[in-house]
Amino acid sequence: MASLDATLAIVAADAEFFRLFGQDSTEACGRSLYSLLHPSAPALLNRHFARLAEGHRARFVERMVGIRGEEVPFSGELTGIAVRSESEQAPSFVVVVRPDDESASPTGQDDAPAGRRQLLTQLDAQILEGVASGASTVQLAARLYLSRQGVEYHVGLMLRRLKAPNRAALVARAHSMGMLTIGSWPPRVLPEFVKDTDNRRSRSRRADAPRPRTAAASRREASVPRTSPTVPGARTAPGMPNSRAS
Repeated sequence: MASLDATLAIVAADAEFFRLFGQDSTEACGRSLYSLLHPSAPALLNRHFARLAEGHRARFVERMVGIRGEEVPFSGELTGIAVRSESEQAPSFVVVVRPDDESASPTGQDDAPAGRRQLLTQLDAQILEGVASGASTVQLAARLYLSRQGVEYHVGLMLRRLKAPNRAALVARAHSMGMLTIGSWPPRVLPEFVKDTDNRRSRSRRADAPRPRTAAASRREASVPRTSPTVPGARTAPGMPNSRAS
């Protein structure tokens, strides 16, 4: 549990809150709550806190993705409660974070794939977005100009990479890792989880391209005397140019 001021900065928290996010009191206090959550969190939570501040509701419960130690994502529920006092015009807030059991346990953290690595190619990301939005293999194949076997191949790669037994678990795993946007439809894979293959290809093309000739190289080439090819067995008279014998 943590107490927030009207700007959502952390004022105080209990030991479990600090442990959950891999922070100590000196690191976390004074920081915005959003600095401990997935970058997509503000778009979803701002309206909830705004309704609390306006008095339209007393509490809310919403899904969230936190970042443990600024590297390992975990999923859970965040409960927000408005706290009002007569001496303060703007309300303060109390938040309670309940992590999902799997991601909160030490073994679940060790088994999870590394936090913000670029795990997916651009094509993998498009297929994952389609699976998350409910598209079938046939629909994905037509949309991405692939065969059905090609779609299944890429889905199988992601199942093994994210250690998921089926498509539903694959989407749940991607959400728990913070790979998919929250509060938007259709879901999108965030750019930090996609390999930047386009940049690498352009760098490779630049490396393979012929290098321009420098002025010094051109001068050296021009200074080398050019000689006519000689014909084996031909004799050249003194002072006469070499010519092919008739």
